[in-house]
Amino acid sequence: MTESKRYRQSAGLLLFRRPAGQGVEVLLGHMGGPLWAGRDAGGWAIPKGEYGPDETPRDAARREFTEELGVPPPEGDYLPLGDVRLSSGKLVTIWAVEADLDPALTVPGTFKMEWPPHSGVEREFPELDRVAWFTPPIARNKLIVGQIPFLERLLVLLAD
Repeated sequence: MTESKRYRQSAGLLLFRRPAGQGVEVLLGHMGGPLWAGRDAGGWAIPKGEYGPDETPRDAARREFTEELGVPPPEGDYLPLGDVRLSSGKLVTIWAVEADLDPALTVPGTFKMEWPPHSGVEREFPELDRVAWFTPPIARNKLIVGQIPFLERLLVLLAD
């Protein structure tokens, strides 16, 4: 497959916690930038990012966690949640890890884009503009559709 035809790959970490008497919660980030600013349902994602052929998916997931949230990835058992091929063709690989993280401690990375479109003005935006814990029913509504299978897989793993 030529370089231009090769599908992109992303990897990430889905943190989960089990607060006493409250079941399970997962950590999601609201995608930053003006394209997502007014969108709540379907505007949240598992912290993840792209990687190339010289990096393993798990190493990329850990690196991207730090880049997106500004804190080191948690230690612990990394539970593979497998892959999902998105409609764009991108292959996403996610691990779940049980850890607690205070969203107030995150310092999201940034990206640059031309905004407004065709203005010639490049602006900087946060990769994630909010980070929060959600119960599975709320997370299912907030997550971008292509990442919902990872939440479902986590719930199956935790039920076993």
